[in-house]
Amino acid sequence: MPAWLVPRNELQMMRRFGLRKILATVALTVLIWVWADLALDEQFAVSNAKISVAKSVNPALWVTLGGQSAISLEKVILRGSARRIADARQRINQGRFIPEFYFDPEHEKMTAVGEHVLNVVGFLKSTDKASQLGLTVVSADPNTVTVSVIELQKKQLPVQCFDDSQNPLKAASIEPAQVEAFVPAGSVGAALEARVVLGKREIEQAQLAAIEKMPYVELAPGQTREAATSVKITLPKEQQRLQEYMITSVRLAFSPSANLQGKYKVELVNPDAVMGTVAIRATPEAKLAYDNMRYHVILEIDDSDRDSRGEELRRDLIYNFPQEFVRKDEIMLNQAPVQARFRVAPLYSDGSTPGAPAPAVSPN
Repeated sequence: MPAWLVPRNELQMMRRFGLRKILATVALTVLIWVWADLALDEQFAVSNAKISVAKSVNPALWVTLGGQSAISLEKVILRGSARRIADARQRINQGRFIPEFYFDPEHEKMTAVGEHVLNVVGFLKSTDKASQLGLTVVSADPNTVTVSVIELQKKQLPVQCFDDSQNPLKAASIEPAQVEAFVPAGSVGAALEARVVLGKREIEQAQLAAIEKMPYVELAPGQTREAATSVKITLPKEQQRLQEYMITSVRLAFSPSANLQGKYKVELVNPDAVMGTVAIRATPEAKLAYDNMRYHVILEIDDSDRDSRGEELRRDLIYNFPQEFVRKDEIMLNQAPVQARFRVAPLYSDGSTPGAPAPAVSPN
């Protein structure tokens, strides 16, 4: 029937029906594409993820992950749609998403003193940061991490001043001279002091006027905890007279106890490090006196070293500075102390060591 013969109301119904078919087709097509995008899950490997102990941890607790304040994850596998994977990859590459996750022992119910096992995948899934990507955490390497919780005690600690090479600086004044800080129970020696480290420019400023710094306690190498209050430090202006020198052709002396002399031989494992160069800060007179010392560095050999059975030992060198200049603070080390590596072996009566070829015996 020609369209012009169709009644108007029927024609309108046909047009509505056709429009509904078109809309239904479009909607179905969109649903198919969305379903296909969701169904085609992909995996995305993140290799620079890190878990760090949160800064908000109770200051009376020392929490470590595998013995460190942070642990790197070799690989984290995420899964999701291709669209979300592409978005996550772009955000990470552009630096808009940093894959660093913060561990709060209280949130994870791991505040009891001792060791706990953290399931890494479960932890990552529970973080808000992982959900920001809209992806699912599938696996992680390592899969578990040992969480260590140690209780700390608040103590009054003396403040000591050092330069950025960890050499001690004699301060004219430190106010206050002691600060409160948390340290592990049973700490002794350097662990019972709060440190302030000054760079070269800060040293120059402190010789003119007091500078304010925050002391810290070193719980372990690379792991520090700040004290409760800052201190003001001034340095004596006399230190400006000290100049930087390098001592070359370093002469070493062994200092064995009387019980070991002539009975044991010392083998130095790292002679280049021990007898390379020594960086000092000194007055010209003190530098000349140190140059003329018979031995620049001394390695002490203890009685207990004879029980090492040839195993490698380590000990800090003693820098044989002229005492008259040490007393006047006119000479000091300008580098980290070198640690000697050595072995101690007994001598036979003929001077040879066990394991060496037997000495030749002349025929009678």
